[in-house]
Amino acid sequence: MMKTFIFLLEFLLYTLKGQLLYNLALKQKAVQSSTSGTVGIAGKAVDGNRDANYQSGSCTLTNAESDPWWRVDLVNVYTIGTVMITNRQELENGLDGAEIWIGNSITISDPESIRCAVISHIPSGQAFYFPCNSLKGRYVTVFLPGSAKVLSLCEVEVYYGYPLPNVALKGEATQSSTLSVATASKAIDGRRNSFYSNGFCSHTAEDETNPWWRVDLQRSFTITAVKVTNRGDCCAERLDGAEIRIGNSLENNGNSNPRCASISHIKAGKTYTYRCDGGSMEGRFVNVFLPGQKKTLTLCEVEVYAAPAGRALSDWI
Repeated sequence: MMKTFIFLLEFLLYTLKGQLLYNLALKQKAVQSSTSGTVGIAGKAVDGNRDANYQSGSCTLTNAESDPWWRVDLVNVYTIGTVMITNRQELENGLDGAEIWIGNSITISDPESIRCAVISHIPSGQAFYFPCNSLKGRYVTVFLPGSAKVLSLCEVEVYYGYPLPNVALKGEATQSSTLSVATASKAIDGRRNSFYSNGFCSHTAEDETNPWWRVDLQRSFTITAVKVTNRGDCCAERLDGAEIRIGNSLENNGNSNPRCASISHIKAGKTYTYRCDGGSMEGRFVNVFLPGQKKTLTLCEVEVYAAPAGRALSDWI
């Protein structure tokens, strides 16, 4: 019996055991039981945007009704390994008790439709993934049983297989200095909120020489990708020229480890993916190092996707 476990993570494009992991639901046709107003249409949950703020225009919303539902048509029948759902920031408990159904009929009452999971709780603004044990189906439905219920989804993603986890979430972060309460751990809190004033970004002292940020993954991993979210409210250029370094040494605070990639520029509020030369690197420490004088390092999220070191990537599913 496969263990059911929920990880907060982002999915990568990888070929694992011959299966390409990509979002099958992206831009597909979605419908829902009703739509409140003109903004919260069903298609907002498959637009590829995980912004969890309803006012930003990337979340669905039904009327208050009995048993609201949302459904995406994948067009073809697929063997579905995981479904990932991003919860709305303003309605933290709104998805509690919702059910994920997979099948070949547009009705979940069809005898061949199977329930993948029941959502006990997804924290405000976060994305959780639910294993579906390789269920086959064309339609994925999110059903919220009960009376006077409102269903709001900020993103629904559907994947083959099982993706690599964001191992930074269980790491310990530190940085060269800290401005006010903008601690290093803010960059591994699982939130890509890019507005510094919202309290989810790290920040070193201003005008520092060679500032750095580091996450200790607690053990060595085979790291295949690092995702970095830049500050969105201002100062996007501050991250220009930063280096991502990976290794097992703390010499020079880890900044002397081999370089995985250089950050030329990340647009304000955007998340960019960096893959190391050669496909992967091994290491326990991941640094973002910003060489130069009078530099300020701000990071709104750093995600590290990896498998345990010494194991083939094809074994990590």
